[in-house]
Amino acid sequence: MALISAKTIITSISLFHITLGFFFLTNPGTIADQAVVYLLGEAMGLPYARSFETQSPALAFLAVILAIVGISDLVTFSLPHEVPEHHWGLQAPLRLFFSFLLTLYTFVFGPSSPLYTSSSRGRFAHPSAHAHPPPGYLASSWGGDALKNRVFFTFMLVETMSWFWIWVTLQEERREAAARKVRRRSSHSHTQ
Repeated sequence: MALISAKTIITSISLFHITLGFFFLTNPGTIADQAVVYLLGEAMGLPYARSFETQSPALAFLAVILAIVGISDLVTFSLPHEVPEHHWGLQAPLRLFFSFLLTLYTFVFGPSSPLYTSSSRGRFAHPSAHAHPPPGYLASSWGGDALKNRVFFTFMLVETMSWFWIWVTLQEERREAAARKVRRRSSHSHTQ
């Protein structure tokens, strides 16, 4: 039995998206100044993005998208019982996969990646020990470098952990529901 139900976790992540949307719209600097963002950014050697210090049209757009995603995720629980089960059974692994890929992209192809470090300092030395940008690093031409910052990395890491938790919990709940169904069938066959 799961300690926290998938519905509770999904509701929490939906409210997290709505809250982030509010802060991206009203005061994006509060998100960039969070301790977890700073800690993970420093640990991974990711750059601080100054674009989160002030409001911008791109952040307002992001805020609206996050709020819409959060609200639409909450609305799925007002549908009949079978619909959210199937919906989240497909959504959780899909969202986990994409959030994991984006987390990986942010770190592995960022300027602090072990791929671009020189062997004299050691591949697994702290990213701040390396020159920024490292000699072999080339910025992406399609704008992907805008994703290689501490705010995006932290957000995608939280998403990855949350969707993995949701996916595992959904699997466990599905097994429990199947076991209950088998017990009900066996108890009905014994009473007849």
